[in-house]
Amino acid sequence: MTAARGRFGRPGIAGRLLVAMALVIVTGGLTAWLVVAAIGPGVFRRHMVAAGMDGHTTAVLHAEEAFRSASATSLGLALGAAALASLAASLVLTRRIGRSLGALSAAAAGVAGGRFDARVPPPGIGAEFDELAVAFNDMAARLDESHTLRRRLLADVAHELRTPVATITAYLEGVEDGVASLTPDTIAVLRAQGSRLSRLADDLAAVTRAESRDLALHLEPTAPAELLTVAAGSAEGRFAARGVRLVVDADDGLPDVVVDRDRIGQVLGNLLDNALLHTPAGGTVRVGAARADRGGLRLTVTDTGDGIDAAHLPHVFERFYRVDTARDRRQGGSGIGLAIAKALVEAHGGTISAHSDGAGRGATFAVVLAARGGQAR
Repeated sequence: MTAARGRFGRPGIAGRLLVAMALVIVTGGLTAWLVVAAIGPGVFRRHMVAAGMDGHTTAVLHAEEAFRSASATSLGLALGAAALASLAASLVLTRRIGRSLGALSAAAAGVAGGRFDARVPPPGIGAEFDELAVAFNDMAARLDESHTLRRRLLADVAHELRTPVATITAYLEGVEDGVASLTPDTIAVLRAQGSRLSRLADDLAAVTRAESRDLALHLEPTAPAELLTVAAGSAEGRFAARGVRLVVDADDGLPDVVVDRDRIGQVLGNLLDNALLHTPAGGTVRVGAARADRGGLRLTVTDTGDGIDAAHLPHVFERFYRVDTARDRRQGGSGIGLAIAKALVEAHGGTISAHSDGAGRGATFAVVLAARGGQAR
């Protein structure tokens, strides 16, 4: 695409600007000529007559002709200089605008073609164009990140499906070939793998609904202690079986929060399951509630387990992200629980964060919700 003509053969913005500048110069020249040729001499004659001179004398006629000639010469030189200056400025401006828009158009075509790494430099011809370049680069960066996450999501889903499907297929082929029989152990393995597939499908559906805001929340005032008690009661059997101590620690006099009890219970359940997954036998997990800034409520789940390295903290709420991939998969985690928790908390207008002092030093997950009539922060 050239500066003067667009990709579809029509004049581009550079060509249009040149035409506009030419029209301005022509219009200004015609106007000046009318003033000098048609109006100026008459005004000059009236002034000469008003000064007491006969308008038909040779001196007046000569002076009028001199005025007309000088005016025409001055006008011609002024218009010529203005035309040259306007043409030079127009060429510089239109070329810079044309190059900038051409680069933006090429980058946009690249993004449309799947090259999300396309970027445009700030053109430096005005704040509006620089802001447009920054906005385009931000959009391209977000699309690039989204594309990367989508590819990783598909790869992770394929990996998650491969193990249970391969296990089920192997057992069924063994039964068909007579190598294995449907013993209670075989049925238990098949049922466990089927449950794993069902759990993965449910988790994917849940996080998709929550992130797309396609989620009906039944909000009602709820006491924080009730949320903790219900969540701990649902998880205490799993904690007892693993030999991990579960402690409920809620401050007194906390204000009610307006939440969907089931959804926040799901958040706490996912955080407790995550803590249990990474806390060895003999360890302790505490689920607590305390006041937050601006009258909000802070719910925490703290464990004494594996801890999280600082490099992993920004990613723990991403789908399928695992700090210890082999261990998490071996123990049955789908890698979506924390992503679901984040989506559900944000659907309530709250925030969720993770903190750890490093590997082997435990971790704390904090949920901040607005208290009744308050604002989460």
